[in-house]
Amino acid sequence: MLNILNKVFDPNKREIKRLERIADQVEALADETAALSDEQLRAKTDEFKERYQNGETVDDLLVEAFAVAREGAKRALGLYPYRVQIMGGASLHDGNISEMKTGEGKTLTSTMPVYLNAITGKGVHVVTVNEYLAHRDATEMGVLYDFLGLTVGLNLNSHSKEEKQAAYNADITYSTNNELGFDYLRDNMVLYKEQMVQRPLHFAVIDEVDSILIDEARTPLIISGSAQKSAQLYIQANAFVKTLKKKRTTHMMKRQKVFS
Repeated sequence: MLNILNKVFDPNKREIKRLERIADQVEALADETAALSDEQLRAKTDEFKERYQNGETVDDLLVEAFAVAREGAKRALGLYPYRVQIMGGASLHDGNISEMKTGEGKTLTSTMPVYLNAITGKGVHVVTVNEYLAHRDATEMGVLYDFLGLTVGLNLNSHSKEEKQAAYNADITYSTNNELGFDYLRDNMVLYKEQMVQRPLHFAVIDEVDSILIDEARTPLIISGSAQKSAQLYIQANAFVKTLKKKRTTHMMKRQKVFS
């Protein structure tokens, strides 16, 4: 009796059951998806985009898209997501936190929800804690996304405005949390809309989410002018003040008294 009550009232167990059903549905499509040629598999991306434009939601497309991303990973990367990774990807798609230990395949797990949400054409951000990881994941996982017909952008601090605009306009954008924040601040300082680099936000997968949303979120991002330029203004002002003559000021005060 207690076990029955636990299954009914324990939300975690209900959620796991739901994720297991999704994994069952994805795995049921494995043979059918594996029978597709590379061209047919790639064409699935255009099919999903068209179906999304015609009114289907990403939730409607989840099972099929996950199956395509899974098969694509096997062909492009030589990696085939396990059942638990399918469940983790589905949880990420729902906006939840999927806790996985180092080496359990977090990067591969994220490819399925990233692919699914990139189908919308509204952009997906993959946020990492440093530029090394952003560059590594964009390069390695970019092979999969390119194989499936999606574009990948890498946003780095050293990039120009034009390079940043191209990165943000890609289907999938890899960046660090700090650079995303600074780009947001800079976009709110431009004079013309064309000078902005970011586009409206849609979906993001965050690596090391506890660090980014809790630890580093306590440190404000500040954009300030160059200290050297500020000091130069003080020097110029000081030099100007030294050119003022006290006698001329006294003479002007005397003239004011005469006319008053």
